[in-house]
Amino acid sequence: MQEKKERPELVVILLWWHEPVISLKGIGPKKALDLRKLNVETIGDILNMYPRFNSYIDYSRFKKIKELATNNEKQIFVCEIVSIGEKYSHKGKRYSLVTVRDETAYAEIYFFAQQRFLVKKLKVGNKAIATGKVKPGRTARMVTEASLQPMDKEDEQESLGILPVYSLAGSLTQNDLRRAVKQALLLAEKHLPESLPQKIISERKLLGRLEALNNIHFPKNFSILKAAKDRFIFEELYLLQCGLLYYRNKVKSGKKGIKHGKDGVGVSRVLDCLPFQMTDAQKQAWLEISLDMQDEKPMHRLLQGDVGSGKTVISALALAKTAENGYQGCIMVPTEILAQQHFQTLTGLMEKTSFRVELLTSSVKGSKRKEILADLASGNIDIIVGTHALIQDEVIFNSLTLVITDEQHRFGVEQRAKLANKSEFSPDVLVMTATPIPRTLALTVYGDLDVSVMRGLPPGRKPIETLCFTNEKRPEIYAGMLREVKKGHQAYVVCPLIEESDTFDVNSASEVYEELSHGYLREITCGLLHGRMKETEKGKVMQGFINGSIDVLVATTVIEVGVNVPNASLMVIEGADRFGLAQMHQLRGRVGRGNNQSYCVLLTDSDKPETLARLKIMHECSDGFVLAEKDLELRGAGQLFGMRQHGLPDLHIADILHDMDVLLEARTLAKKTVAEPAMFSDVEIVLKNQFDERFQRIFNL
Repeated sequence: MQEKKERPELVVILLWWHEPVISLKGIGPKKALDLRKLNVETIGDILNMYPRFNSYIDYSRFKKIKELATNNEKQIFVCEIVSIGEKYSHKGKRYSLVTVRDETAYAEIYFFAQQRFLVKKLKVGNKAIATGKVKPGRTARMVTEASLQPMDKEDEQESLGILPVYSLAGSLTQNDLRRAVKQALLLAEKHLPESLPQKIISERKLLGRLEALNNIHFPKNFSILKAAKDRFIFEELYLLQCGLLYYRNKVKSGKKGIKHGKDGVGVSRVLDCLPFQMTDAQKQAWLEISLDMQDEKPMHRLLQGDVGSGKTVISALALAKTAENGYQGCIMVPTEILAQQHFQTLTGLMEKTSFRVELLTSSVKGSKRKEILADLASGNIDIIVGTHALIQDEVIFNSLTLVITDEQHRFGVEQRAKLANKSEFSPDVLVMTATPIPRTLALTVYGDLDVSVMRGLPPGRKPIETLCFTNEKRPEIYAGMLREVKKGHQAYVVCPLIEESDTFDVNSASEVYEELSHGYLREITCGLLHGRMKETEKGKVMQGFINGSIDVLVATTVIEVGVNVPNASLMVIEGADRFGLAQMHQLRGRVGRGNNQSYCVLLTDSDKPETLARLKIMHECSDGFVLAEKDLELRGAGQLFGMRQHGLPDLHIADILHDMDVLLEARTLAKKTVAEPAMFSDVEIVLKNQFDERFQRIFNL
């Protein structure tokens, strides 16, 4: 049999695209380490490192300081450094203040926390390029979220051109990166394969890849810069969708799935145990899941249910359906607390069935653990609830056909894949989350995963009243908390940090715990809970809160998922401006689980109109899906729902909120490409070269 030869262009790509960045002239070990902080390790990474903030220095268009708009928009200008000083905020936090000028006016540039290291490179009297948000100040224009890059002779010599501005780290300068990019572009001129089918380039009138690369970094003019950006936005989204569709098709054509029968006695008995009638949303979600399980094709479904919408009931029905068909099901959750709660709930719902439900976490040890492992391998356990303990090599299933992960964003793709691969079949996969994912993100992250959505609360749940105050009201808020506790209720206090920080000027959980337990709340019992505590300590504190021996729990976002204490009727979120809307909605869902009216109070020390307007959204809206869309608009996709957690490559240039139309078009074209083997063959080489096995790991979920 003749040996298959490598395509010559692929060999050439491997010769330079994957070469380490240290092979470029001027990049030594120290600069290579600094580049690694920017996720740049290869020459290919250098070319994918597009200019920062979409910023380019166009010397012909620089405004003078007096001409800068004071509307808090990011602007760029040239200035001379007049003075550099250290100042202190009213809370005693240190910041740096750099005063600059040109022939028209002065400006004051503020550097806070970790930004202050930038000031060390500056010298009074030097010229610099300033970038930042400009607002009116008392005596001069005020610039925040700033960078101040010293100008050198090379900048001045190129003063007629358009220069890129890149993100920096360590000792790197703009000229270090510009020189490195120019060297990479010279290599690209010798050989750079096209990554898009020629048919698509022609139909969409896109720039060729080399021309686009040259003009994204060193544009001849702003018109061709836009064309270069359009090319790479489309390329990025198109290749991502091709990868998602291609590898998902491979997964679906792998192991055989199991065809379950129609809902039987086990499902009926779980329904009989429900303490309430299912909502219409729950009924619809269950119908979709049940029909999926009755199909031989394996289910790959995402169940999005807003906080408190009753997802556990749906998971119980799916597990009962698996068990009544003679197979095993499992549900993996991120914390021991949540695992315990699921185990108790499922045990109650399965009370009228003969199904055996067990719990496996790292706390289950000795003879009990050995018994569970043996019975799981022999098939004597029908349903198992667990944490990461389920993915250990010693855990062997007899006939696993249903894998459920709850709060799936807490698990890495490797962990989800390892659990699904414990089955000899292609198991049905149900991914549950109470973090509403906007449609834009669901399309990007999950490809063609089927999605069920449950809105609304189960019967008997009262809407939570949300109030927003500045820190002046703290004494009154905690006096109200004391009154609430004396009525027999419990409360949460959530803080953004564990301990005091020089970087962020906010109250930490440790500080607040000390303040409250010795001050406002000294008459009652307070507990402290955060992620650095050992599991045994966390379990002890949480158990104290559950059984009522702790009245007020001061915590970080460790309580965001899965804490169910119906007696808790009040939550105070300190430093609320430090949280996203979707995250605050998750936190808020920890109260309102009983029959009493519940409240969530958002506290902030910020009086910025934009901050207060954002918190007002929480006051007016209780729909997690609406809040998730708002969060996406305000904070961007990366902060809301990190794509890297799903194993997807970072987006270098596309913005899935603003480029939604391009995403939908790219997806349509990707479907056509994947369906045509001849057209897909060239794209497949790019996918394998650029993304390696990462896509393959995503789809086991």
